[in-house]
Amino acid sequence: MSRDYHRNPAAVSALSPEQYRVTQENGTERPFTGEYWDNHEPGIYVDVVSGEPLFASIDKFESGSGWPSFTKPIETSPGKANVVTKRDFSYLMVRTEVRSAGGDSHLGHVFKDGPRAQGGLRYCINSASLRFIHLDDLEAQGYGEYRRLFETSKEDA
Repeated sequence: MSRDYHRNPAAVSALSPEQYRVTQENGTERPFTGEYWDNHEPGIYVDVVSGEPLFASIDKFESGSGWPSFTKPIETSPGKANVVTKRDFSYLMVRTEVRSAGGDSHLGHVFKDGPRAQGGLRYCINSASLRFIHLDDLEAQGYGEYRRLFETSKEDA
């Protein structure tokens, strides 16, 4: 099922001050303070502004950075990717910023120091830019198509 994800003005106006600062003003939450840095529950993470699916818990790993870290976005096929990257020159550094494609929310940055066996990337994401949807709630919240990710990971285990 294909959806048209976009920046939702009602969702933007409902953001907490921290969520607004991170997603709309390209902020960064302090490490080890976000809601999801230590979340180990099965499910997916969606953009708090647009609802577009971004990352799955099966691709989450402990990076020690204090932010949720993922090896890859949930969708990577051309035309379906909900995560986009762009060069970021802020703070006198050259980094790769990660944004949601439809909602244009600032999510975090991607670095090349992730687990080599999974491609070597570390998507370092602010919890404030995410909403977590537990595996048990995927269908009820309209994300049932992503249950397949967890069925495949169970078979591989």
